[in-house]
Amino acid sequence: MATPNRTQDHSPLLKPSHSHSSDEESGFLSHRTGTIWTAIAHIITGVMGAGVLSLGWSLAQLGWFFGPPAIVVFAATTVVSTSILSDCYRSPHSEYGPDRNASFTQAVNCYLGEKNQKICAVLLNESLYGNDIAYTIATATSMRAILKSNCYHEQGHDAACSYPDSIYMLLFGVVQIIMSQIPNFHDMAWLSVVAAIMSFAYSIIGLGLGFAKVIANGEIMGSIGGVPAASATDKVWLVFQGLGDIAFAYPYSIILLEIQDMLKSPPSERRTMKKASRSAIVITTFFYLCCGSFGYAAFENNTPGNLLTGFGFYEPYWLVDLANVCVVLHLVGGYQVFGQPVFALVETWFSERYPDSNFVNAFYQLKVPSLTTFQLNPFRLCFRTIYVVSTTGIAMLFPYFNEVLGVLGALNFWPLVVYFPVEMYSVQKKIVPWSRKWVALKAFNIGCFFVSAVGFIGSLEGLITAKLS
Repeated sequence: MATPNRTQDHSPLLKPSHSHSSDEESGFLSHRTGTIWTAIAHIITGVMGAGVLSLGWSLAQLGWFFGPPAIVVFAATTVVSTSILSDCYRSPHSEYGPDRNASFTQAVNCYLGEKNQKICAVLLNESLYGNDIAYTIATATSMRAILKSNCYHEQGHDAACSYPDSIYMLLFGVVQIIMSQIPNFHDMAWLSVVAAIMSFAYSIIGLGLGFAKVIANGEIMGSIGGVPAASATDKVWLVFQGLGDIAFAYPYSIILLEIQDMLKSPPSERRTMKKASRSAIVITTFFYLCCGSFGYAAFENNTPGNLLTGFGFYEPYWLVDLANVCVVLHLVGGYQVFGQPVFALVETWFSERYPDSNFVNAFYQLKVPSLTTFQLNPFRLCFRTIYVVSTTGIAMLFPYFNEVLGVLGALNFWPLVVYFPVEMYSVQKKIVPWSRKWVALKAFNIGCFFVSAVGFIGSLEGLITAKLS
């Protein structure tokens, strides 16, 4: 290894920004090369992931009357939330803070103060961390499904084809330890593009398999009220959990400002981000409605919790295998989309706290024969490895796909997708209390809180029941 290079390579995503002019002077603007297409790729990579596979099951709990409208409502909520949040990227030159808010927590501190920032930081990083746990579970499930699909094809659908999850979670963890050494968002645009293509691929395959099953059945199955339950109480829990799963499938507010901070200007980052958000949400909603609806229409009361791994589909087995391979490849990139903001936050904090530490700040040249030269930072290597190991360990303790998705989605939906963006927007626009706009925003806020609360209660009950059974 060569002499350590103390030039810091921390992501600018969570770097405190000051003013437009100071960014130009520091050369920071040279990092902002993103376009509407890279923004859409990052959004789809972060949004259209594991959640789409559970929507058939969610619609089965809600039924035809409430299921599809619920997806549309969550989509509309996300459009409103991302629109007002993108307005908060640039703040006025005033006592409120810097010109650019390059992260969600930085924006909260700018508009709502340090106390709210601390609360937000806990929720935000818990959400990012939780998404990576869910992606670890989903990846292992898909890897296992590939082996089961081949087994069923060779030995028949009644064969006892059973494989443990743990080994595949460990394999995914090893891959993520390597992928986590990608320095920051700016160096992983290619990974997001590949992941977005994979998400389209398996969503189209799932949609096609569901459509073919409906044609083979000769009818659209399902009912207005959804799957019957043993009791009214059980039905309520299942409906709540279904709402939690849908809530998990949409929000990306937690990474919106990081993505927006990558965009070049002109045109303004706000305009580009809003266009990218609307386009990505329309695309994902189309696939969500199709995959969810065809999944429920094909299997009715037997709709699996994961459309591609619950083995409603057995043949053609190679197509089921291909879809699950695409899921795995997508979630490799999706894991990094949610992990990189946490990496940047922790590494920036330690770098500022210990500016003279070689362990934290020094970079070492590692030459790989016939390949290229890599820059390794000891702290980055250790912290990111510990992060991946911890998400893998928790996933192995709670390998319950639908229940974990529901808990995470409902827990974070209201505070991060609705409350903080609405409050920041109200401060920025100086909305007068009891004005028409103020009342509309408060009603939006309160309504989303109740939906989030019931989703969390139902999903938590499902997780506890699954763990105890």
